Amino acid sequence: MIEGARSSRAKCKSCRKKIEKGVLRLGVLIEGPYGVGYLWHHLTCAAKRRLDDVEAAYEREAWNEAKEPPEDVPSIEDMRKLNEEAEEKREQRKKIPFVEVDPSGRAKCKYCGELMEKGSLRVVLGREIEFGSQFRTMPIHLHGLCVASEIEKVDCSTRSEGFEHALRQNSHGLSEEQIESVLKDIGELPEDPEDPETEDAPPF
Repeated sequence: MIEGARSSRAKCKSCRKKIEKGVLRLGVLIEGPYGVGYLWHHLTCAAKRRLDDVEAAYEREAWNEAKEPPEDVPSIEDMRKLNEEAEEKREQRKKIPFVEVDPSGRAKCKYCGELMEKGSLRVVLGREIEFGSQFRTMPIHLHGLCVASEIEKVDCSTRSEGFEHALRQNSHGLSEEQIESVLKDIGELPEDPEDPETEDAPPF
């Protein structure tokens, strides 16, 4: 169910903060030892962490299940954008490089531009982006087969040296077989370019 909160008593199960009266919330129906009830989430919090539930609610127009259906419900595109932004922030807290399961099937490989299938394994590398006078490393998603070509690019901040060890260390919740399959797709990586500061000085 999607509705405007009828009081300010319930807390969001995602952020643990109070859901103020009138604020849109998503109710996830559960059956517990004391009967059937709802677990409430701010609609925006649910979009960031439980997008599958939000999409299912939108498919059946769950706001019509409310006693007083809300007049202004954000679009599913807005909800998906919130999820993508939250996903980027979560990935920035992870150590790059790593392998993960694609959660949605909507992201495109940043090298070849092709969509990545939902449930498939994807590799996250770092790309250096300039913000004014500063440079930041942003996470980018890639097919395993595209990793070697991406690492050759000047703005890729992930290096070949120590790549396999780092990938194994940083990829959590995956089996050894899954990681091995990704490494097989990646194949041999190009050598890192020499650091100009360590190159031999030209002869006089």
